[in-house]
Parts: sequence; C-alpha cells; structure tokens
Amino acid sequence: MIFLNNLSVTYKDGTVALENISLELIPGEFTVLLGASGAGKSTLLRCINFLTVPTKGEVIVEGLGTLNNPKILRKHRQKTGMIFQQHQLIPRQTALKNVLVGRLAYHSTLRSFFPLPKIDQMIALDCLDRVGLLNKALTPVKQLSGGQQQRVGIARALAQKPRFLLADEPVASLDPGSSHKILTNLKKICQEDGIGAVVSLHQIDFALDYGDRIIGLADGNILFDSHPSEIQSYQLEKIYHNSSLIKAG
Repeated sequence: MIFLNNLSVTYKDGTVALENISLELIPGEFTVLLGASGAGKSTLLRCINFLTVPTKGEVIVEGLGTLNNPKILRKHRQKTGMIFQQHQLIPRQTALKNVLVGRLAYHSTLRSFFPLPKIDQMIALDCLDRVGLLNKALTPVKQLSGGQQQRVGIARALAQKPRFLLADEPVASLDPGSSHKILTNLKKICQEDGIGAVVSLHQIDFALDYGDRIIGLADGNILFDSHPSEIQSYQLEKIYHNSSLIKAG
C-alpha cells in the first residue's frame, strides 16, 4: 500500500498544482485519476515515485518507509513501473532491447554496459508475449504503430516485476479502438498479477469502463473518490467545469 499524507505541490511561479492531498493506494486496484488538463493528475502521479518532489507532505510505502530516504526511493522505483503518453522509447532499438531497459534497475551501472543475463531476456520476451508483440521482438520500435509502441512501453514496465504501475495519459494520442485495446490489456495484466495501477485519464467513458476507483481532480483538489458507479453528473460538472462534457447520470 502507498500512503499520501497532506501532499502539496507549489511551483516556482506560485502555481498550486496540488493542495493537501491524502490518499491510500491499494495493491491490485485499478485507480483512475480523472480530470481536465491542468487539474493536477500528472503532478499527483509523478509525486508517487518522486519524479516531482512534493513541496510539503510525505509519501510512505508499506514495508519500505518514507520516500524522502534515497535508499527507500531506489527500492520503490525498482518496483514501480511507469508508462508514458509519448512512450519514451529508443526508436532505433528493437522492441526487445527497449523492454530490457525495465531490467536495468536490478543491475549495477557497470553491469548495464554488457548484455544482460539470459533470465532477463526471457523475462523481457515473456512481457512482450503478454502484450501480444512477441513476433515484433526484433523489430525496431520506429517501425511500429503508436498502439504497438505503447504496448512496448507497457511490456518495459512489466519487466520490472512491479507492485504498482503508474500510467500518465497512456491513450491520449491513440484512436478509440487502440485505446480500448491498451486499457483492456493493461487491466487484465494488473488483475492477473495483483498489480496496483494508477492511471491518469481525461476521458470520462474510459474511466467508467475500466476504473475500480475514480479519483476526480480539479484545481489540485480531490472532488471525488469512490467506485465509478457512485459518480454523479453534478460531480463531473465540478471536475470539468463544463457540463457539455458530461454524459454520465
């Protein structure tokens, strides 16, 4: 479990991105951060593994401790996979080599300059198989479609053998069909492996379809935190500041 206690983020220009956020993130739960652009979704997501360091408050990982400790942070990041909107892959490298990047946290810097052990390659191939891309293992990722590249990104995160997956707008650049395939596959894997996922989205229909829990954000504050079936139109209006976007009852 991950505990966020009174988390706030204020940027140098005075912008308040998050304000006194307290949450418990549960292993095995598929949590969706829902909100418009600028609501604080990405900032909250990045605070969970200290890619953004909170201005105040703390992040505590069960069994490890507070992330302010560098040794604890390294252990936490080792077991926390990150999936990015723009994939963050190495275009000229094969899908397999990109997925192997997810194994580097288990080796010293010196060891990473040499081919990784066979066990790591087997783990990487298994992860590609799970996202339906085993046949693309030796294909440079620049030759893959956007949806396929995102699946490589998921496989790279899975190669870490994570306890939690953090996904920042993972389907924002994809068409609806590809988006559903990505989210269906991601949730299935999380359910099979008992992985907790925190996924930032702005699409209401995807949040309702895939979330076990929705956390609705606006202006750096939590306006809703419950099961998708509990959310009402007036709450979505507050989250989005625009009732024309609302289709839920």
